[in-house]
This record gives sequence, structure tokens and C-alpha cells, in this order.
Amino acid sequence: MQDTRFSIAIHLLVLLSEVDAPMSSANMAQSVGTNPSFVRKILSSLKRAGLLKSHRGRAGFSLVQPAADITLLQIYQAVYNTNDVEIFAIHKNPSDKCLVGRYITPTLDDTFKGIRDATEQKMAETTLADCIADMRKMAKRDGVL
Repeated sequence: MQDTRFSIAIHLLVLLSEVDAPMSSANMAQSVGTNPSFVRKILSSLKRAGLLKSHRGRAGFSLVQPAADITLLQIYQAVYNTNDVEIFAIHKNPSDKCLVGRYITPTLDDTFKGIRDATEQKMAETTLADCIADMRKMAKRDGVL
């Protein structure tokens, strides 16, 4: 099963950018199609990273900065609490007695580093505003907007 926290975090941030008033985690969970507890965990990570603020005295969250200033890389790093984008993991115990086993880890390290660097660059260039623009374009095409 693949981890969906990153896509859910983007969903939540886009949702918050599209509403005028702070939203509760229960309302957000309905949009995402998950439970409010899981949404609150993701919101907590986003808040800790400085991307969201919560509102005391009334339920809800809102963006701290404009969507154009929030990159997908920032969101990823907030959700996974890391500065590194981990796309692929390499198995831990290949045999040194085998030619492939001995050299597969450094081979894949180099290959995966290039993929990771390209992915990080694209994530750093893509903003939440880009996602919102794409979403609106699709909604307009489908006659929803």
C-alpha cells in the first residue's frame, strides 16, 4: 500500500486556499474521504512546518502565506519531517559474494540520486498555486466553474 499523506496534504492546502473562512478537520475529512483524526495528524505536521495556523476559539485552519509561496517540496518535507525526498529504498543486505550483490547498492545509489534530484527540483519549482490553477482549469473544462 502506498503512502498518501503527501497527496492528502496538498488536497487539504488547496481546500483551505479555496475557502474564505477557516475549516474544521471534520469538514476537510469529508472532502478527502478519510477520518478527521488522520486529517488532524497531517494538519499538525503542516502547522509545525509553518504552513498553516490554527484559530483559537473557533475550529479551523488557514494558510500562513499565499499559495504561490508554498512549494510542493515544502509540503513534502513538512508531511514526512525530512529534508530528503525518498522515492526508492534499496534493500539492505545484498551478498558481497555475488557480483551483482556487491555492486548493486552503489549502482542504484547513483541512479536513484539523479532521479531524486530531478524530483526535488520539480517539487521546488511547483507551487500550491500551480496545483490550484490546474484544478480550476480542469473544473472549467468540465463546466463546473
